Amino acid sequence: MLAAHAEAAQVPTLVTSVRNAVQADLPPLVDAIDKGTHYPADFLRGLGALGAYSTFRDAGPRTDLNEAIDAMSEVAEVCGATGFMVWCQNALAWYVANSGNRALKDKLLDRVTDASLLGGTGLSNPMKSFFGIEKLRLKGKRVDGGYVVRGALPWVSNIGPGHVFGGIFETPDAQKGMFIADCSAPGVSLMECDPFLAMDGTGTYGVQFTDTFIPDDMVIAHDAMPFVKKIRAGFILLQAGMAIGIVRDCIELMQHMRPSLGHVNKYLAGQQPEDFTRALDEISTEIRTLAATPYDTSEAYWRRVVESRLQAGDATMAAAHATMLHTGARGYVKGHRAQRRMREAYFVGIVTPATKQLSKMLADMVA
Repeated sequence: MLAAHAEAAQVPTLVTSVRNAVQADLPPLVDAIDKGTHYPADFLRGLGALGAYSTFRDAGPRTDLNEAIDAMSEVAEVCGATGFMVWCQNALAWYVANSGNRALKDKLLDRVTDASLLGGTGLSNPMKSFFGIEKLRLKGKRVDGGYVVRGALPWVSNIGPGHVFGGIFETPDAQKGMFIADCSAPGVSLMECDPFLAMDGTGTYGVQFTDTFIPDDMVIAHDAMPFVKKIRAGFILLQAGMAIGIVRDCIELMQHMRPSLGHVNKYLAGQQPEDFTRALDEISTEIRTLAATPYDTSEAYWRRVVESRLQAGDATMAAAHATMLHTGARGYVKGHRAQRRMREAYFVGIVTPATKQLSKMLADMVA
C-alpha cells in the first residue's frame, strides 16, 4: 500500500508534464516559428497526447479552466506564438465539448482533444460583429441535410490542409448558426496572408467559402447566439494563458539584467520586476477565481471577465515594454528574446477581443 502511494505521488501533474515537454522540445523550434519557417504540428500533437486539450472535455457544472490556462502559460513562457496555437486548439475543443450535437461530438471530440486533429477558432469576425465593429462575413442557406456557406475570413490561425476550425454564418432570415469547417472540404480554399510582425509560424490563412456544404453533423449549434453566450467567458479566459506566460518570461529577463545593468535600470520607476510580479499576482488571482466558474452568465461575472482580460493584455504589453528598456541595445538585436517578447505581447493586445474592443465592451455595459 505504501509503495502504491509512493508511486502515485511520483505521477506528474499535467502542468508538470507540459513544462517538461516544453523545456525539452520547444526552445530549438522557437526561432523558426518566429521567422515563419516552421509550424510546430508535432509539438502541438505531443501536448495533446499529454492531455493539454482534454481538461474540460466532459463539459459540465464543475468544469474548471485553470489547468488548461496553467498548461498554456508554460508554453507561452517560452514561445508566445506557440502559446497562441495552444489557445486555438483549446478554443476548438471548448466549442466541440460544449456542443449539444451528439453526432458532432462523436465525430470530433476525441480527435480534437488528443490533437490528432488540429484546428483553430474562426470567431474573430463574429466576435467583432456581435459588438458592432464589423459585419458578419459568412452567409449560410439551409438545404437538405445541412447548410451551404459562402464568404471569406481574412485570418484564421492554427489551420492548414487536414485541419478544422469553428465559424459562424448568418442566414437570409438573420438566424446565426455555428459550425465546424473542414479545411480540405470541397469549396474551402486557404489563401496565404501577408507577412506579420510576428506569428507567421502559426498556420494563419485567409479562408474562402464557395458554396461549401456543411452537413448537420458538423453544426455546433443551429442557433449560435445562446451557444456563444455559454462559451464566451471560456473563450476569453483561456487567452490568459498567453498573457501570464509572456509576463513571467519578461520578469525573468528583467531580473537577468540586474547584475550588469541594475545600477541604471533601477531608475525605471514603476517598471521593476517586483512591480510586474505584484501585477501578475493580482491578475492571476482574479483569473483563477473566474476560470473556476466559466458558465456563470451573470452580467457582473461577464464584466469581471472582460476587465480581467483587458488588464492581462495591458500588463503583457507593459512588461514587454519594460523588458526592452531593461535590456537596452542587447534586446534590440535581431533574434534577442526581448524584442520577440515585445512583438508577441502586442499580439495579445490585438488578438480578438483586442484592447480597443474590450474597452468598447466595457463602455457599452455602462451605457
